[in-house]
Amino acid sequence: QVHLVESGGGLVQAGGSLRLSCAASGRTFSTYAMGWFRQAPGKEREFVAAISRSGSAYYADSVKGRFTISGDNAKNTYLQMNSLKPEDTAVYYCARRSYSGSYYGDPGDYDYWGQGTQVTVSS
Repeated sequence: QVHLVESGGGLVQAGGSLRLSCAASGRTFSTYAMGWFRQAPGKEREFVAAISRSGSAYYADSVKGRFTISGDNAKNTYLQMNSLKPEDTAVYYCARRSYSGSYYGDPGDYDYWGQGTQVTVSS
């Protein structure tokens, strides 16, 4: 079992920044990658960013150049979000993946999820 807890969400004005954190506990030794996803009301959950055990990072086109994912040994994963836009408003979830692959954007490839943290960007 892996337990994930997100924090750092909140209300920010457009153009502002937030840093999300994801703390992992339990059997984290089997983690290959950590990802961030988000879900806005009435929309499907979408990929934001992922980082592999080796440190390779992957981003959705909508956040490239604005968001940065980082982490330390699968225990803590961070998402630095700059130049936030109203369309970034969503519940943000961190998730764990236990195997490698060529694509990290499918939520079905992640087996453990946090409870989510709300990010609201006002215009």
